[in-house]
Amino acid sequence: MNILALETATDPGSIALWCDGALLARSCPLGLSNSETLLPLAASTLREAGLGFADLDGIAFGMGPGSFTGLRVACGVAQGLAVARDLPLIGVGTLEAMALASGGERVIVALDARMGEVYYGFFEGGEVHGEIGVYSPEAVPLPESGGWLACGNGLAAYPLLRQRLSPFVDAWLPELMPSAEAVARLAAPRLERGEQIDAAKAAPFYVRNKVARTVAERLAVGGRA
Repeated sequence: MNILALETATDPGSIALWCDGALLARSCPLGLSNSETLLPLAASTLREAGLGFADLDGIAFGMGPGSFTGLRVACGVAQGLAVARDLPLIGVGTLEAMALASGGERVIVALDARMGEVYYGFFEGGEVHGEIGVYSPEAVPLPESGGWLACGNGLAAYPLLRQRLSPFVDAWLPELMPSAEAVARLAAPRLERGEQIDAAKAAPFYVRNKVARTVAERLAVGGRA
């Protein structure tokens, strides 16, 4: 079973090729947009593995949350490939994939959402507890007990967040970022079970409904117009 996975929730984006359990992962070149490099990178990685797009059994993509523009890139490319080649399409939550990549059993994921906020979620045994949300560091919900692993660049971006989580967290991975490899690892068993989404209706999972603050909102929190 060959699956191409795409992840562009953050820069640089990445692709991963799952070939019967073996993984080949590559990152998009720095300094260029994901929209320019994602599809050529996928094609070159397939060639590296001795495959072509016709050899794929499914397409997977990171649904989000993350950069609005980035999410649209992965979704659009995945949607186009799935429709053009009549392939199953699997959408995987970005924070869910980060939780898997952390290797933890009880995981808090905090991905920098900019605008003074983080995309935030709790995962136990790979399952999300509650809902994925977007919060300011002072407003994130806290766990009820200790023994958690916390990951994501939101921990480094907002020291207050790490301070608030400290009583509950035993291990920290602030450097962990979204990756297509983790998306592929989650997509493979789902494809084997026959799970897929309607490619024609595929859409990113934004969580936030605003791309940027207004001038008045920036000034209200001490920013610049």
